[in-house]
Amino acid sequence: MRALIVALGTMIGVGAAQAETRILNWSDLNGWANDDHSAAYSVFKTTCDQLRDPGWESVCQTSAEPTDARSFFEEHFVPVAIEAGQDALFTGYYEPELEGSARQTGPYQFPIHSLPDEVVSGTPWLTRKEIETSGVLNGRGLEVAWLADPVDVFFLQIQGSGRIRLTDGAVLRVGFGGRNWHPYKSVGKEMIRQGLLQEHEASASRIRKWVRDNPARGLKMLWHNPSYIFFREIDRLSDADGPIGAMSRPLTAGRSLAVDPDFVPLGAPVWIEKTGDEEIQRLMVAQDTGAAIKGPQRGDIFFGSGSEAGVAAGRVRNGGRMIVLLPKALASKTEGRK
Repeated sequence: MRALIVALGTMIGVGAAQAETRILNWSDLNGWANDDHSAAYSVFKTTCDQLRDPGWESVCQTSAEPTDARSFFEEHFVPVAIEAGQDALFTGYYEPELEGSARQTGPYQFPIHSLPDEVVSGTPWLTRKEIETSGVLNGRGLEVAWLADPVDVFFLQIQGSGRIRLTDGAVLRVGFGGRNWHPYKSVGKEMIRQGLLQEHEASASRIRKWVRDNPARGLKMLWHNPSYIFFREIDRLSDADGPIGAMSRPLTAGRSLAVDPDFVPLGAPVWIEKTGDEEIQRLMVAQDTGAAIKGPQRGDIFFGSGSEAGVAAGRVRNGGRMIVLLPKALASKTEGRK
């Protein structure tokens, strides 16, 4: 088992080397036999070509051949639980659809920006508060679009992508363009700490309402999260395509999952068992990341685009467990080692 931990750490990052791992049987996966494995298989193939480790490459070459989806996963993978002493947490995210303008006009006074040249990867730049109060981005032509509500700007940054219907009727697709390299801090948790919301109330819709009802205090509350996201225009996407994820391919509603890549390889199939009022037992694919997605048992489920997807995503804050499917070739490297 220790050998498997070391192998994971070498392949993914330091996080996996610090975690505990358990190899499971397929019969240990609750609901495995009832899933639509062909749907997960199709999503897995969209990013499989980006997996360069030899253990993954051989599986991806096989995946190009016609096969029964469930048999494919069972023949080429082993289910592995990766844990680090924290309970599992599932949340949901979506691609917002907003009204906006390509230029500053009328009610559209709040910009989203492209990445400034002076931001250095991995080096903390200005905080959200400093960016929004200093005017450091003003007059530089960095505005990608303008929105009518600063709360929409904030939550668009939380989601990381969106569709903006412009005043001329055109739809602008925007995606992640960079960040200021400050850690994400939860506004909801801070509002609970201050007694402004109860724990069961800290949904995106309740936070939006409170900030809009308390504009001065609300904007200051948003500054609690120092992280700031920049955007870029995304072209060559059809209306049916999801937003672009961390693997530079469109995400698929209900099958794409944001994970912590220090523990879970991007592109890996992941079996999730989400508890709560609406249980989910489903094979998904790790195709995205997020500033708030940290730890081996942390997953953010992509629900799609638009307001209905936003409502569904906003209801999710549940436990359960995540099981990563790793190629047998990777697990076999650890056999006989201590």
